[in-house]
Amino acid sequence: MSPFLAGVLQMLALIAALALAYRPLGDHMARVYSSDRHLRVEKWIYKAIGANPDAEMRWPAYLRGVLAFSVVSVLFVYGLQRLQGSLPGSLGFVSIDPDQAFNTAASFVSNTNWQSYYGEQAMGHVVQTGGLAVQNFVSAAVGIAVAVALVRGFARSRTGELGNFWADLVRGVVRILLPVSVIGAIVLVACGTIQNFAGIHEVGQFMGGSQQWNGGAVASQEVIKELGTNGGGYFNANSAHPFENPNGFTNLFEIFLILLIPFSLTRTFGRMVGSLRQGYAILGTMVTIWVGFVLLMWATEFAGHGPAFEAAGGAMEGKETRFGIGASSIFAVSTTLTSTGAVNSFHSSYTGLGGGITMLGMMLGEIAPGGVGSGLYGMLIMVIIAVFIAGLMVGRTPEYLGKKISTREINLAACYILVTPALVLCFTAAAMALDTPVTSMTNSGAHGFSEVLYAYTSGANNNGSAFAGLNADTQWFNTTIGLAMLLGRFVPMVFVLALAGSLAEQTPVPRTAGTLRTEKPLFTGLLVGTVVIITGLTYFPALALGPLAEGLAS
Repeated sequence: MSPFLAGVLQMLALIAALALAYRPLGDHMARVYSSDRHLRVEKWIYKAIGANPDAEMRWPAYLRGVLAFSVVSVLFVYGLQRLQGSLPGSLGFVSIDPDQAFNTAASFVSNTNWQSYYGEQAMGHVVQTGGLAVQNFVSAAVGIAVAVALVRGFARSRTGELGNFWADLVRGVVRILLPVSVIGAIVLVACGTIQNFAGIHEVGQFMGGSQQWNGGAVASQEVIKELGTNGGGYFNANSAHPFENPNGFTNLFEIFLILLIPFSLTRTFGRMVGSLRQGYAILGTMVTIWVGFVLLMWATEFAGHGPAFEAAGGAMEGKETRFGIGASSIFAVSTTLTSTGAVNSFHSSYTGLGGGITMLGMMLGEIAPGGVGSGLYGMLIMVIIAVFIAGLMVGRTPEYLGKKISTREINLAACYILVTPALVLCFTAAAMALDTPVTSMTNSGAHGFSEVLYAYTSGANNNGSAFAGLNADTQWFNTTIGLAMLLGRFVPMVFVLALAGSLAEQTPVPRTAGTLRTEKPLFTGLLVGTVVIITGLTYFPALALGPLAEGLAS
């Protein structure tokens, strides 16, 4: 079987599995966030944290809950790392330096999971499981909660109330993420992923030296790393490591986990706003972009020239022979079009244009299908922009789901769109202008610029994957990427929740013959065009200096 055909068959199997899970999971999440009933374990949690889950919140109160919880989480993970040398189960590792501890705390709390350290050489069992794995759950639940608050903004009228953040947070963990993670961890263990609390042990002599590995609760962290679109690996090689991703089946299963919730949330959206067809329109947009990116990646990675490319069947540098070009490309596209950041290959080793595709996936705002929660609310922001553009074309006041898109809504959407590009481009420009940061680049020229551009794109978009080749474990990069991650995560949430509150206060506008049909394929096409054009206009100059220049020169 040819490598290309193998990739096509795996993609078809993946689409079939996602289609089977789409309806039951999407409906389940809609019931979770619409129910008035509290489980007993949830009541215990509410009592422990002193929260009233039945108290409705307006958007400022909802935002305060998000920020307060996240600040406490950053301080907890930071403190845990700084005290690691004194904790049991540290495997003899010392405490983490302040700048790296800040970077890691910001990374996992913001759902980015950027790692400037070697996981198996820096973090003990307590930090890995009690700190980082816990944040994989709760940071994902925060993203879903914010998305649900925006959906309620569209669904509710004449009220500014968006639900209760603490109830949404707890339900997301207890009723969605935990059950699926338990099942997924069992599947991974059965297929060879390790799950233990073993210490460091020598596995053999290689090239005159000893090879040492430490065990860990890898399967349980691996599943939520993918399911929650987190991405932080237990080992430095991430999902290319056989302890995390042993074979072709686990590789496909991990891609399935990455895409499962983001795609299914479109049905949750349709169910909660009372129009499944609106959810299908957003799903169609996401699928169109995702499939298009996979095909583009295959075109760049399979179409290499020269004896080495022909012998390997394509650009195999930096890719695992266990997975091949087809599966590696699907993984790379899926992880950068979501906010996952897990990798099973070196993105720096992709062709020049292939590396550009991974960057462009993040630059789109990771909305196809995006991260858990963040993908849905990011796409809904783009929907508002597309509706506004369509309204300008026909000379009508733009409307969506019975809500008028006025100056206030457009201002909030525009601010949301501008935050991340400003962070990426300003931090990249500063790093390239100063003398010290550029010494961290392994390569010069266009590829070296791509290393820096990719790092800030990954951080500000809360992706977490690395281009490789950049030494990011410096005070400059730990601090600036940490700031980019926090600002890129929480500043957009301010605009999302303010938009949700504004929409919830509106009185519904009756539908007329002139109302734009946003559930039709024509609007899906407009939405795809809006996403691509806005991103292209924003990032094209930077892409032209990096991956495009490299790709055209090769």
